[in-house]
Parts: sequence; structure tokens; C-alpha cells
Amino acid sequence: MDRVDSMRRKYRRGEPVAAIARELGVSRDTVYKYARMEDLSPEPPKARKRKPSKMDRWAPLVDQWLTDDSGENRKQRHTAHRVWRRLVDECGADVSEQTVRRYVREARLRLGGGPGCFLDLDWPAGVAQVDFGHATFVAGGTRREMPYFVASFPYSNVGLAQVFPGENAECVCQGPGNVFEFVGGVPTRVVFDNATGVGRRVCDGVRTTRPFGACSAHYGFEYRFRDPCTGHGRGSVGNEVGTQRRNLFVPVPRVWDVDGHDERLLGRSRDMSRKERHGKGRSELELFEDDLAAMLALPARPFECVEHGRARADKKGKVRVDGRHWYSTSPECAGREMVVGLWATRVAVTGDDGAVCIS
Repeated sequence: MDRVDSMRRKYRRGEPVAAIARELGVSRDTVYKYARMEDLSPEPPKARKRKPSKMDRWAPLVDQWLTDDSGENRKQRHTAHRVWRRLVDECGADVSEQTVRRYVREARLRLGGGPGCFLDLDWPAGVAQVDFGHATFVAGGTRREMPYFVASFPYSNVGLAQVFPGENAECVCQGPGNVFEFVGGVPTRVVFDNATGVGRRVCDGVRTTRPFGACSAHYGFEYRFRDPCTGHGRGSVGNEVGTQRRNLFVPVPRVWDVDGHDERLLGRSRDMSRKERHGKGRSELELFEDDLAAMLALPARPFECVEHGRARADKKGKVRVDGRHWYSTSPECAGREMVVGLWATRVAVTGDDGAVCIS
């Protein structure tokens, strides 16, 4: 553009066109073209002319495969690699995989099956999302995979973690309870997955479990279950599950006392949130103060998530719990009906008189 500007200035001063062309090393036609051009505004890029492709022959067939996929299971649809393999193996097509991948990407955009469109969700302060992840632990000297509970606050991006031996109703209710007591407040709303310990989706409704119903009534928070067809997902806690695993459970932790480990884990997971929150200009812990201010007050007593039942001890004083787990009591308890209490991380067996046999 600087050469064009030089041509136009020299032409306006009346210098000969031939002299301008010799000085700038261009033809006289080029000088005339730019000197007399009335509009030098940038023009939008012109549409590229589509060149013939080897995929032209197979395009209708591939479009049909992709269209038929819309009625199939999401995990059993054609990938670009599978489309290429079918074209080569079944049709004898002489096309490269890269060419097929390019066409499939364009075809999905054209047919409406391309990547989804997203908007940033603006979560208010005081709202929590919860989910479970899985990681390997050495618990009591035995290496096994255990679930861990994560509560994420999307407004501040602070996440808190707890480790449990399972994902039953007691664990699902104990996790939020531990988090509420640790932060000193109750979120106004908690977004859950369709977890077994929370409830099950039945047709258009959700049937919650009895322990979870008691827990939500005790603390007074509203709850909502994730709907995969709406934009109100759980992206924050989904990312936090991976973050907690990579930062807190690598290398593989050795756990002897789950309750003691969880008490320390709450502080460690909170202290991870020291970076600046993207797009808000404040640190995550500073924004977490807004979360705390928006939360509900804690009830006078914490919720004790326990499931009570009765079981009769056999001749050896053993009690079977949940149909498959045996616990030994004293031989004096043989034949007696015992009261069994199931917590998230412990079991207690007592007699009718309240005497504790095991805990």
C-alpha cells in the first residue's frame, strides 16, 4: 500500500507516468490503474471457488449415513474414521482419511449435527453443584477405587472434596452436610446429577430417596436435577472433579482413617482456589466471600445421616446387614434382635437397651 500511495502522490504532482513506472519498477498500466482508482476501501474476501474433489462421488452416500445416525444411540454413530473405513472397505473408494474428515466436518455443519453452540452461564452467588468422581486409593493397606464427592460453587469457582466408600444415600447426604458445616452456611440451591442416592427420574418427575428428602428439609436448600437437554448443566463441577483428582489424589493417597482424611481434605481443596477468577478480576477466595454472604444460615444442629434397621444375631452373635455384610458382636447377643445404624463411613450395632455391641 505504501507503493500505491507513492504512485498516487507523484501522479497528483504531475510527474510523467513513464517516470513513475521506471522509479517504482512497475508497468505504466499499473500506475494508471492505481492513480485513477476512486475507492481504496478494503474489500471483503471473495468466496473461494470450490475445486472438484474425490468425495463428490461419495457425498450422497455419506450424507445418508450421517442422516441415519440422528436416530441412533449417540455412542453408536459414525465417526469420520469409521466413514473412511467403510468407504474404502465396502465401496473401494480411493480417498484419503484427511479428505473424508474434512468432508464429514462440513457435512455435519450443513446437516445440523456439528458442534453445539454455547453461552457462558452466569451463576448467582450462593449456588452449588455436586457430583461424584472416582480415583484409586490405598485404604487400610488395600488398593481399590473409591468415589469422592465434590461440591463446586460456580460463582467463585471454589471446589471442596470428600472421600467416601460408596455412593449410597448416606454418603450422598453426608457429603453436602460436611461441606455446609465446614463453610458455615447452606447454599440456596444445589444442582445434583440423577444419582442413585439422591433420587431417580421417573417419567417427567424425580422420586427422591427418604434420607435425601430429610437432609434437604433439615438444611432448607432447594435442589434441582440436571437436565441434559437444557443449558443449565453442571460444567463447573464436572471440571472441578478432574481438577481435584489431578491435584489432590496424585500420587495415589494412602488412607487409614477416612473421617480424619476428609477433615484435612476440605481445607486442602479450598486452599487450591487462590488464582484470579477468569473474567471477574478478583481471586476465587474473594468471590467465595460473596458466596458465603448469599448462603442460608446453618441449622442449630448438623444433620445426622443414618439409616436405622433391625437384624437378629445368629448363634455366633453375627449380624447380617444389607443382605450381604456380616458383623460380629458378642456371643451374648446370639439370637437377640439388634438395632443397626448405617452411617456413611461406619456401622453401629446396639441392643434394645441401648448398649453398643460394635461401632
